[in-house]
This record gives sequence, structure tokens and C-alpha cells, in this order.
Amino acid sequence: MIALSELHGLWRRSLIVWPDGRRDDTTTVSWLQGPNHYADLRSPAARPAFPGVAGRNDLTLDQITWLATQEGFAGLLTFDGQFFEWERALDYQPKAAIADAGRLWFEDGRMIEEGRDVPYIEHWHRNEQVPRVPNGALRLTDLNTGVAGFLVRAGSDFMYARDRTTQLPSPGTLSELIIAAAPADARALVDCEISLGRIGPSGWVIETSSLPYREGASLWPAFSSDLKHLSSADVNEDGAPTMRAWAINQSEGDMALAEAMATAV
Repeated sequence: MIALSELHGLWRRSLIVWPDGRRDDTTTVSWLQGPNHYADLRSPAARPAFPGVAGRNDLTLDQITWLATQEGFAGLLTFDGQFFEWERALDYQPKAAIADAGRLWFEDGRMIEEGRDVPYIEHWHRNEQVPRVPNGALRLTDLNTGVAGFLVRAGSDFMYARDRTTQLPSPGTLSELIIAAAPADARALVDCEISLGRIGPSGWVIETSSLPYREGASLWPAFSSDLKHLSSADVNEDGAPTMRAWAINQSEGDMALAEAMATAV
């Protein structure tokens, strides 16, 4: 039986098979697991180019249409002794009616996930090239907008998730909402950032993101002296640099030490 502590680190998915026989081995899926909190980003193949896009106001309809096909979430991972459940406190898509829960086991050098409520099968592979420590996570609230945020670190990898300010109705898909929305509203609907990056000499550099114009930027997280607040680098809707101010609601693992989070490796 797999313990939650065995899941710390970065995982990549190579395959999902749905009950009706459909398969997907082309979507790029990254799941970063902290002590209990996690973040996950799923980007379909055939991504369009994003030349000249500095902020969400630069997005074209074609770009927005593709962005709406992405998936991603962040929240708390729990284990009841039989099934793991990925609470989606933040979800790129409208909230699903069925819980994200499944059974995990190792087999032939990979980890298999079998859905509890929907019997899908997923194949997962850990990135063994990156250390799993320090390992920690922060659960955040934006002090200006009230939206939820998450920051998860495992070794030199990190994932950052920031919710949109626009509430998504459910059920349905983001693509369906985009079709019915005016351009400005459509841009707001896809303004949910889930980013994967690497910590190094240049800082916390974003390598892959649900918002492609964020790729190559540094998150530059910084703690307040009392360790109750965090600031992070961002851009506004026009692409101009700005800073986000966060309240730290929960800190776990090595994040509680602060120094482990702020130090590059």
C-alpha cells in the first residue's frame, strides 16, 4: 500500500484510458506533491504560438479557445486507507460533480491510478532526477482580490496556482463558457494561472504555465518579517509588471521554515 509520503515530488503522466476506451498519451501533465497539498497542470498537444502576448488583453480568440481546453487544479490530497482524493480547492475548469479519487499502486516501474467513481486508468512516472526535499506548501489568499492561491515546492521544482476573480458556473466546460462570452469576459475566464518552474541562480523561473505569457518570468516569492504574508511577481492585464500580496493561511513541511523556501538550490 502506498503512503502519502511516498508521493512527494514531481510526477508526469504518460497515459490515461477512459472506461469507453478513449486514450490520451499526448497531453502534457505535471503533478507536484507537497506534504499534503498539491498542484497539477494538464496542457493538450498542438499548443498555438503566443507571439507578442504580454498580458491577457493581448490574447486572440483562437488563443483563448485553446487555453480553455486546459485542465489544472490545486488543493489538499487525502488518503482514507484505500483511496486517495485530490480536493480541488482551485480548479481551472468548472467544478466537476464527481470527486477526483482513486487507488494507487506501483507496477513495472510506474505508478498506476485507477479511478474510484469513474474507472479510468492513468500511468504516472516520478521525476527521479530532482531531489524531493525540501518539500513543503503554502495555502494563500490574495489580500486585494480574495482569490485562492497555492505554492508547492519539492526539491528545485515548484508549482504556483492562482485562481481567477470570475466565478465559474457549473456543470459544463470552460470551452462552452468561452463560446457564449464577450471577448473581455472570455479573457477573464481563462485568467487562472497554474505554473510549473525551477528554482536556480535566476530565481523561481516559470517554465510551463496555463498562461503561456508567464513562461520565462520569475515568481520572486518573498516573506514578510512575521512570516504571515508573501509577495510574488506578476503582470497586470496589459502585461505591465506588478506584485501580488498574499496572506499565508497555512504552511506545511519545509515551507514553515521559510528559509528553505526562499533559498535557491
